[in-house]
Amino acid sequence: MNKSDIKKVVLAYSGGLDTSIIIPWLKENYNNCEVIAVSGNVGQADELEGLEEKALKTGASKLYVEDITDEFVDDFIIPAMKAGAKYEDYLLGTSLARPPIAKRLAEIAIKEGADAICHGCTGKGNDQVRFELTLKHFVPDMPIIAPWREWDIKSREEEIAYAEAHNVPLKINRETNYSKDKNLWHLSHEGLDLEDAGNEPTYEKKGFLEMGVSPMDAPDAPTYITLDFEAGVPVALDGEKMSAKDIILKLNELGGANGIGLLDIVENRLVGMKCRGVYETPGGTILYAAHEYLETLCLDKMTLHKKQELAITYGELVYNGQWYTPLREALAAFVDKTQEHVTGTVKLKLYKGNIIKAGAWSDWSLYSEEIATFGEDHVYNQADSKGFINLYGLPIKVQAQVDAKNAKKG
Repeated sequence: MNKSDIKKVVLAYSGGLDTSIIIPWLKENYNNCEVIAVSGNVGQADELEGLEEKALKTGASKLYVEDITDEFVDDFIIPAMKAGAKYEDYLLGTSLARPPIAKRLAEIAIKEGADAICHGCTGKGNDQVRFELTLKHFVPDMPIIAPWREWDIKSREEEIAYAEAHNVPLKINRETNYSKDKNLWHLSHEGLDLEDAGNEPTYEKKGFLEMGVSPMDAPDAPTYITLDFEAGVPVALDGEKMSAKDIILKLNELGGANGIGLLDIVENRLVGMKCRGVYETPGGTILYAAHEYLETLCLDKMTLHKKQELAITYGELVYNGQWYTPLREALAAFVDKTQEHVTGTVKLKLYKGNIIKAGAWSDWSLYSEEIATFGEDHVYNQADSKGFINLYGLPIKVQAQVDAKNAKKG
């Protein structure tokens, strides 16, 4: 990439520390190029306030604020939830948000006739991979600028110093500089005291949690909810029909109030290191639990077990930025087939950080009380089990006989 050829750059812009200082840095290091900031609204709410004024003040020529919340939920979150995709118990909040944002960046870069796309991901993180693999899918020949792989800034403290020197307004300070990522699905916390794996997260400290409360501060009375699913997709909460996005937003309120969805994890990053983070995913945790509960009724054993096995692969693909790959799409087709009869209602009890099963019903349930009962029944002949055990155990019996025969020879 020849810097002199870069006249217009589309920047993935959040208004946070990294992307705020990138605007003046690009203009300083890329021939005073035009910078078009793009912010993908994936439900970060108040973080979007005042964004345009800030972007223009720091040197951008314009700001796009693109509402992609519906696409984020319907095309990314729900497919992953149906798959049961997780990465080491992490519900992929940041991982799922990056492909739709990068997709929109590519679309705007084409529309604006940009010469390059820029992101503020660090060279230590996973997001650089997620952004760039998506961009390679949509604009394979577009140059990508990643300042963290070019500039001399080495720490967040140096970023703050650069911002102060260039009059870039900040909402953070040197004492409360957690690295956070927020969207309608989750909130992540990294850095500061959390970098020491021996430190307990300060869940009870005012201002640490943003999407809910500590289980210790949750109400003493439980909250009961019901969720309705059709073909694996949530369609109603407490009997009220609503969109999947609105269900998640409401579950965030209910789950957060009951201390649901906190995860403290040391995860294995794609780039090779371990990283400690705290995640808040109240609505998502409830949704996953309800969906998995319903699947125990509606899926046969072999399909359920294979789906659980492939969920690990699906989760790794999402985490590793490989959403737009043939394998992910093939797994999604498999998942959709398994979900055809995952239709029914689940009742849950939310209590001080716990999700307690309180009942599930489905017209497609494979569970038969008549067959499973410990009482008298007329559909299961217990004498049949003798022949089954003899055939099922035949390899074990033959192996034991052979072992005994050869032991005598020895």
